[in-house]
Amino acid sequence: MGATADVDPRAFRQALGQFATGVAVITAEAADGQAIGLTMSSFNSVSVDPPLILFSIDRKAFSLKAMTEAKGYAVNILGRDQEHLSNKFARALGDKWAAVEHTLGHEAAPLIAGALAHFECAPYAQYDGGDHVIFVGRVVKFTAYPANEPLVFFRGAYRSLASTERSPEWPLPMHY
Repeated sequence: MGATADVDPRAFRQALGQFATGVAVITAEAADGQAIGLTMSSFNSVSVDPPLILFSIDRKAFSLKAMTEAKGYAVNILGRDQEHLSNKFARALGDKWAAVEHTLGHEAAPLIAGALAHFECAPYAQYDGGDHVIFVGRVVKFTAYPANEPLVFFRGAYRSLASTERSPEWPLPMHY
């Protein structure tokens, strides 16, 4: 029995919106050599040993097939000043890469300039997640730039952190 029979999907999404998240753009090179990118907030760490992350993509997403076939991908964590990139990569079609400064990382996955962090990944596993596909990636390289603040998404809108103070442990080693 599907969740829609048990739960109001709109109310469920609104309840999930109570959890503040960062915003990421997942990027890869498609089999035809084209760069692809999708905005998402469903990204998190899975394991440190081995270093694994996960994200999920809606089964209706235009780029799903290309992502399932990608030889590698990158998670680009957006900074507070990159809201325009989040909006650009949230669109289904169009030239998402026009005027987007980037370099190429593992397996030609685009690394967006100015991102707070890049996690370059090799595919590790894919799982059925209902109306989404769950991707688990093994991190082969990462870089973080902690001087900037994150783009935050909460209750359907972009937000800023109330405090920008850093914990005493910062800065940590920020590359691998």
